[in-house]
Amino acid sequence: MSIKDRLSGNEAVATAMRQINPDVFAMFPITPSTEIPQYFAQYVADGRVDTEFICVESEHSSMSACIGAEAAGCRAVTATSSAGLSYMNEVLFCAASLRLPVVLAVSCRALTGPININHDYSDSMAERDSGFIQIYAENNQEVYDNYLQAHRIGEHEGVRLPVMICQDGFITSHALENIELEEDEAVKAFVGEYCPENYLLKQENPLAVGPYGTSPYYMEARVAQAEAMKKAKEVILEVAADFEKNFGRHYGFFEEYRMEDAEIALVIMGSSAGTAKAAVDELREQGVKAGLVKVRVFRPFPAEELAKALSGCSSVAVMDKSEGFSAHGGPLFADTAASLINAPRRPLMINIVYGLGGRDFTVSQAKRVFARLENIARTKETGPVYTHLGQRDDREEVQ
Repeated sequence: MSIKDRLSGNEAVATAMRQINPDVFAMFPITPSTEIPQYFAQYVADGRVDTEFICVESEHSSMSACIGAEAAGCRAVTATSSAGLSYMNEVLFCAASLRLPVVLAVSCRALTGPININHDYSDSMAERDSGFIQIYAENNQEVYDNYLQAHRIGEHEGVRLPVMICQDGFITSHALENIELEEDEAVKAFVGEYCPENYLLKQENPLAVGPYGTSPYYMEARVAQAEAMKKAKEVILEVAADFEKNFGRHYGFFEEYRMEDAEIALVIMGSSAGTAKAAVDELREQGVKAGLVKVRVFRPFPAEELAKALSGCSSVAVMDKSEGFSAHGGPLFADTAASLINAPRRPLMINIVYGLGGRDFTVSQAKRVFARLENIARTKETGPVYTHLGQRDDREEVQ
């Protein structure tokens, strides 16, 4: 039976961690994820978990400690944000290539520079090709639910990949929201025990972890890792179906909001989806067939499924809360556009980069984007494909 409570996103993640009771938590603080290890440290002090809580000297070390723990057969977790995630860069690739299912909670925050502690996805998007599964949340309920599913996804015998559970720094990490928690025993039963097939301390089958990948073996290892990411799509849906069976809340690769007959649509991620949904509702009342797709699973990218969801639209705006510096658009746009490249019917598409460094995204701005999509659908002319929304400068924004 669900328990009604009111928690911040960070506390929701820490609560999920407590209920799972991992073997190792290696921590180093950074805003806005610092509360996660703070809450968990209190659980350790109160004897509510028997986790080995390790305070290390850097984020590089925290992920390194998690890698060592996982290689030894332990379930290991940590949390970080922004420059801390960047500092982990080297060992993120190690965790993924070694097929160690560390679960990393990220309260997403803009990368320096200039120095900024507010939200966008520049930190997590910079690590999109590290080999981590990446799952994003719109609100506090979703980040809690995503975390409960993470270990089962990453630890599945056909996957064995690390998982990054992402939420919006401050917007959800620190904001209090009503939330439904599950009972501790129900969570433990759903997540289960971690029983790796092979690990360093298994006497019956001694092995090495992290050998030198010479040319005759490196590519095969990478291909196996890529195949595991493909397999993760199937496992994500299997775990989500079991989650719904146990707890009643439904999840997929993405959420389709009023897309059944949508002619114009946004593709968007995270808490901004709530703002955009309000705009969709207002436009629907005016007779505009607007909709949106909120991407939850970014890695593995649900290309075929997303192409199908957008196939009925005349025009689509992909909203990137991270600058790609490609001079052609952001990372979400790149993957969305690629997913439609061979579709028999595809919409005209534009990319809008918005909300960088915590810049507000409003209902009126979302409605302006939809107005532009209406014009594109009518004229069949996109105008500039890659633009920014909400910045202050001398240029006139594309209407």
